[in-house]
Amino acid sequence: MVAQDIKILIVDDEKDIIEFLQYNFEKEGFQVFTARNGTDGKELALKSKPDLIILDVMMPGIDGVELCNELREIPQFEDTLIIFLTARGEDYSQIAGFEVGADDYITKPVRPRVLLARVNALLKRKSKIKVEENIIDLSFMQINRDRRDVILDGESVHIPKIEFDLLVLLASNPGKIFSREQIYSKIWGNEVFVSDRTLDVHIRKLREKIGNHHIKTIKGVGYGFNE
Repeated sequence: MVAQDIKILIVDDEKDIIEFLQYNFEKEGFQVFTARNGTDGKELALKSKPDLIILDVMMPGIDGVELCNELREIPQFEDTLIIFLTARGEDYSQIAGFEVGADDYITKPVRPRVLLARVNALLKRKSKIKVEENIIDLSFMQINRDRRDVILDGESVHIPKIEFDLLVLLASNPGKIFSREQIYSKIWGNEVFVSDRTLDVHIRKLREKIGNHHIKTIKGVGYGFNE
């Protein structure tokens, strides 16, 4: 995927920030769309179908956290990359962002090279995942969702149903942090009560099978996948 094919939506109520980011992204060849508030941002997201969305957290009306949460409820934005851009660096603000499905979190003031590097890293990570005929093809592991089969470093590995479903969820979105609530909903459904202990046990067993370093824990939030 080349820059010219990638659409970025920037939603921020500060005109100077928008112009600054737009200039730097367009200079790299990206297609850029902008909005000054959450309401317009959501409408523009639906029209432009961006590959990546950069959201300011503090905005009048619909703020970034609320907008991210609303977008994640729409099927077409389930896997869209979303980055929070804000002057707030407190842990609780970052946790709120990750809980609603953010992929990354960058604090202001923004350094163009750092932001571009983070954006390119996310895009590269996403493009490496090939899901064809229900196969997730990673550099060290291949997952066949139809056959419920996992090949790790050339060897077949047996993984029970719940752990397999967890692996598919996490490995389909490397780098994305899933909150516990998102995992419960996607793996067990909303009608089943699952304790934190149950999830932690399944994660521990999955780590034993594929390696500890491939699943990361974000304290107070949930889990993500590392290649």
